Amino acid sequence: MVIGTIALSGCTQEDENKIIIGTSADFPPFEYRAADQTIIGFDIDLIKKILTDQGYTVEVQDIGFDSLIPSLQTGKIDVIAAAMTITDERLQEVDFSDPYYDANQAVLVKVDAAVNITTIEDLKNYTVGAQTGTTGWAWVNDTLVATGKLNSDDFRSYDLYTDAVADLIIGPARVGAIVIDSPVAQAFAKSGDVKIVLNITTNENYGFAVEKGNTELVNKINTGLAAVKATTYWEDLIEQYFAT
Repeated sequence: MVIGTIALSGCTQEDENKIIIGTSADFPPFEYRAADQTIIGFDIDLIKKILTDQGYTVEVQDIGFDSLIPSLQTGKIDVIAAAMTITDERLQEVDFSDPYYDANQAVLVKVDAAVNITTIEDLKNYTVGAQTGTTGWAWVNDTLVATGKLNSDDFRSYDLYTDAVADLIIGPARVGAIVIDSPVAQAFAKSGDVKIVLNITTNENYGFAVEKGNTELVNKINTGLAAVKATTYWEDLIEQYFAT
C-alpha cells in the first residue's frame, strides 16, 4: 500500500488549505522584518489578504532572493512574493500573476560622501553594488560590465540589500553606489544616511510567481488581486507603505 502524498494544486503541504509564501525579507517597504522579527511589508500584506480571503492559511518563509525560484520549482514553497520583476527569462521558469506594481531602478550613495554621480557614465568611477538575482544586478551587468563601462572587479554582488546598504554607509572605500528598485531606494533614503542621485527608467512590473503550469493558483491570485484593488484596503495599503 502506498501512503501517498496528495497532489494539490497550489499547496506543497498535506493541508490543502495551506499556502507557503517565499520571500526575501530585506527589501522594504515590500518585505522586511519588524522589530519583533515578524515578516511584514506591502507584498506580504497583499498576498496574505488575497489568499486568506479565499480561505487559505498562509505561512511566510524568508529565503535568499536567488534561491526563490529553485525553491518554487522543488515544491518547498507555493508562491513567491518578493517584488519580483516579470521578465521573459523568468517566464521560462515560472508563471506570474497579473502585475501589481510598476517600478524603475535608482542609484543610491552615502550622504556627504565624496561621490559625484549625475549620469550613468559616472558609475564607472566607483565600485557599484547590487543584489544577486535582481533586475538591478542584471542592469549593472548588462549595461555597464558587459559593455566595458565598468570593470568587473568594481562590481560587487550581495545576497542581501541590507548588506549592500550597510557597506554603502561605511563609505566609498567599500562600495560607492548601489543600484536598487526605486521604491526600495526611497525607503532606505528616509533614514537620512543615503540618498538617490540618479533614476534609471526600466519600466518594470512586479508579479507574484507560482510553479510553471499552476494555472489554478495563478487564476485565484489574479481574481483575488482584482477584488482587493476594488476595495479601500488597496488604498490603505499604499498609504501605509508608500506615504512620504
